[in-house]
Amino acid sequence: MEKRECVSLSMIIEQIYTGCLAQGAYYIESEGEAALIDPLREITPYLQRAKKNGARICYVFETHFHADFVSGHVDLAKQAGARIIYGPLAETAFDAHIAYDGEIFQLGKLKIKALHTPGHTMESTCYLLSDENGRDIAIFTGDTLFIGDVGRPDLAQKEKNGLTKEKLAGLLYHSLRDKILPLANDIIVYPAHGAGSACGKNMSKETSDTLGHQKSSNYALQPISEVDFITQLTEGLLPPPAYFPENVHMNKEGYEPINQVLNRGLHGLGADEFEQAANATGALIIDTRQAKLFAQGFIPNAINIGIDGSFAPWVGALITDIRQPILIIAPEGREEEVITRLARVGYDYTIGFLKGGFQTWADAGKETNHIPSISPQQLAEALKDDPQLQIVDVRKPDEYEAAHVRQAVNVPLEDINILSSQIDPDRPAFIHCAGGYRSMVFTSILRARGFSHIQDISGGFQAIHLSGIFNIKSSGSKIAENQIP
Repeated sequence: MEKRECVSLSMIIEQIYTGCLAQGAYYIESEGEAALIDPLREITPYLQRAKKNGARICYVFETHFHADFVSGHVDLAKQAGARIIYGPLAETAFDAHIAYDGEIFQLGKLKIKALHTPGHTMESTCYLLSDENGRDIAIFTGDTLFIGDVGRPDLAQKEKNGLTKEKLAGLLYHSLRDKILPLANDIIVYPAHGAGSACGKNMSKETSDTLGHQKSSNYALQPISEVDFITQLTEGLLPPPAYFPENVHMNKEGYEPINQVLNRGLHGLGADEFEQAANATGALIIDTRQAKLFAQGFIPNAINIGIDGSFAPWVGALITDIRQPILIIAPEGREEEVITRLARVGYDYTIGFLKGGFQTWADAGKETNHIPSISPQQLAEALKDDPQLQIVDVRKPDEYEAAHVRQAVNVPLEDINILSSQIDPDRPAFIHCAGGYRSMVFTSILRARGFSHIQDISGGFQAIHLSGIFNIKSSGSKIAENQIP
């Protein structure tokens, strides 16, 4: 987590940004009273932050029912005695205050005003912060307004009720123009997400900005017609990850305390115990080591999703059953981190970890597998002998379209469950992404499914492109030097 503070004599505003989820939570404090906006599930850091300053957490403001992570609102309310605040139209299974549009909450010398902004979801609400002199300072926009973008309008659609993505986009059009655009240009915009989140299409890497700059640079705030806005907002939407509805349900209905999740998962197992647990429960084995280490040796049927990458979103995108029992292999000392990051997206059923990591398994003399690797130069030589080799590019479609090896077929990692049939399991297949993270995830899944002729292309597309020996088909777009993992 990265913290960025704005401190004055009368208030503290702290953005707590979590890169893995591209998510921003906010801690606000004035005169010994504190509030959290869109907190993550692990609440201890927030409690410690308030305790350090001798402050009492009074409110937990939720901008909407989050789909991409499980919020810490329920546990914070229990442990801190805080009130959970949602905007109009929200319905919860736990005690919460449902604010009316324009309702004001006092926090020390500050005021926080609820602005109902339906569109991303029906209950979506922004919170406008003003100082002791009544001057508007900041607005916490959730998924209504991002830096450079706005929230996607398809997550809350319910066709049976006539709530289509087009109707939601139309509501968002008016929310932005009626509630956001009239505000002063010097207000700071603090959104719930930045680049890398699946909650929008084209978010900036910046995590805050002035509203004035957004008025001039954000396409969604320009003077366009409602029809054009709806068209722009609904075009090119990729399907949301399958775990999103599950997270919405947990945020509405409540969830198991994270301490119980940790207690269940932080159960160190020897090699024999680990093997028995896997066989008895059918647990999925997730190996969270670096891709290169995994390739050198791993437990049969384990899949590799590295902890040093977009770990939780990839788990959510690829593991379809959120209640799947999970056994983990982690770098030593990072077991709790892995379990916590799984719980952030609702994967609560970790049942243990391999004590001592993969080395324990190897030292016990148990069966291991490995993923062979091939350099771009070796691949080029192989193509001379067989121009029909299977080369599989697992990057996103826009990365593939920007530039790719002419012989490569695009099977994006997030689509592996529906597109892997395009790969012939009886022929060698050479897999690459941008740099190696996603291709090892992809390759490990195929190996667990019985694909035995799989090789990883060392260094990914970056190495392929730099080699200068391949026929690259390019759209003319700039090839990113640092692709997302």
